[in-house]
Amino acid sequence: MSQYQRIFLIAGQSMRHSPAMQRAQAIADATGAALHITLFIEDVDILGLMSGGEALRKQLQDEHRKWLADEADVMRRSGIDVTSEVVLTRTVYEDMLEQVKRLQPDLVIKDVHHESLLKRVFITPLDWHLLRECPAAVHFVSQIQCPLPRVIVAAVDLAPQHTQNPASTTNDCIMATATRLAEQCDAELHLLHAYDTAHTHITDAGAGTVTMPGFNSEVRKALQHAFTQLAEHYEIPPERQHLLAGFPVKAIAEFAAQHRADVIVMGNTHHTGLDKRVGSTTEHVLYQVPCNILATREKLEP
Repeated sequence: MSQYQRIFLIAGQSMRHSPAMQRAQAIADATGAALHITLFIEDVDILGLMSGGEALRKQLQDEHRKWLADEADVMRRSGIDVTSEVVLTRTVYEDMLEQVKRLQPDLVIKDVHHESLLKRVFITPLDWHLLRECPAAVHFVSQIQCPLPRVIVAAVDLAPQHTQNPASTTNDCIMATATRLAEQCDAELHLLHAYDTAHTHITDAGAGTVTMPGFNSEVRKALQHAFTQLAEHYEIPPERQHLLAGFPVKAIAEFAAQHRADVIVMGNTHHTGLDKRVGSTTEHVLYQVPCNILATREKLEP
């Protein structure tokens, strides 16, 4: 059985067959999943202040509804079970989450909305909000070489907190998602871990996880051992194993560009305090073109 039974595509307002729409159509076609498309139009106050504001609202909705209905008809004729709707709202983010709650999709797909670095310092972008709060896996699409993924990269985290319990780790969630997607799309699956040699994380039984400077040979051997074990468990051939030294965000982005990766599958965890303000590796990689990210949430065993 496919891991995807229902896909939710958040369509853009540009009224074009965007990369996210092409990706959603291709995955739905390959997996047999039902596809629901919602186009959210932000209802700004100026429409209400202008003469004929209500007429402008209706015209805007009608134009987008017709375009989306035409796109859905094309997909339907190709055999995809697709439904669509246009929502005019002043609370776009809240309505997106409400749709996810109502539809309970296995996968949410959306085009990446790029923000400047300066703006991200002061305002958490909509995509970051979705990464942090959406209960479903989210696939953000920046650009695509072909609609169906051909090269899928599982980017794992070998920090101690992600490797202690094999039955319920973020890495196993990443690997399960990446493996099934590769099988259904007949794509190459690569395993990647990027580590920063400037520091490493070790486990102290008395104080939890602490940061220590330096990256000695013992730590490197332990990292290599954990990486090899993970690769063997998921039967990743040596030529598709990539253990890279370097700042993770930059290393992952450069690897994606060099290997023409279609999807980078990464973990998505909830952040609080300083981590919430700074953002996770997944959040920062999201803005490193040409990465297309599939962020999957860890599901702990009861």
